Amino acid sequence: MTDWLEFAAALAAFFASHLLPARPGVRERLIALLGRRLYFALYGTISLLVLGWLILAAGRAPFVELWPQTPATRWVPNLSAPVVWTLVVQGIGLPWPWTLGGRRSAAFDPDRPGFAAITRHPLLIALMLWSAAHLFPNGDLAHVILFGTFFGLSLAAIPMFDARARRALTPNEALAAFGATALFSLRPLVDAHWLKQNEDHLFPRLLAVVALWAAALALHPILLGVSPLPL
Repeated sequence: MTDWLEFAAALAAFFASHLLPARPGVRERLIALLGRRLYFALYGTISLLVLGWLILAAGRAPFVELWPQTPATRWVPNLSAPVVWTLVVQGIGLPWPWTLGGRRSAAFDPDRPGFAAITRHPLLIALMLWSAAHLFPNGDLAHVILFGTFFGLSLAAIPMFDARARRALTPNEALAAFGATALFSLRPLVDAHWLKQNEDHLFPRLLAVVALWAAALALHPILLGVSPLPL
């Protein structure tokens, strides 16, 4: 049982680093004490360090197989990768302030919802899709707990962010804002007006999607020691 101690400690640190700042008033007091820029710099650094530790600890945990890895299971994250990277790239700076990666510098305009018309939570849905896809080729207990945790936290964050948006808006503003956005919808992709309105933002970012996808494929065996390709 002691072989699981590092993984348990890393998992506890991961939960603490995300749940404690989310408690009412904690983040506000820390921002008042440290300043917004320093707080988010420290929070981002600590989150990345804890995440890296958790991933390494999962790899060092005892191997308990729940289901086998096969070439077919490796296809799942590979086929989902283009969608995941598209959601990530389009989600950075999203004009919906109440989500992970959303732009908070301007008020939301329901007449120009941008990518939020497809989904107002692209980074969270990307994390859900990425973690669910990685469960298929990682059927050992430690990695099932790891990716299941990522999936559960991102799923739980969506209603939390939506509730935060409703508290920040008047009832009429909320009706217009939520009416202009979606949890997930492909309908805007066949809307000529929406495509014309967003072409300057959408299409150049597709190059970034391809670049990140290629980089992830190249770096995966270097950083994690395992090729993601279904060979």
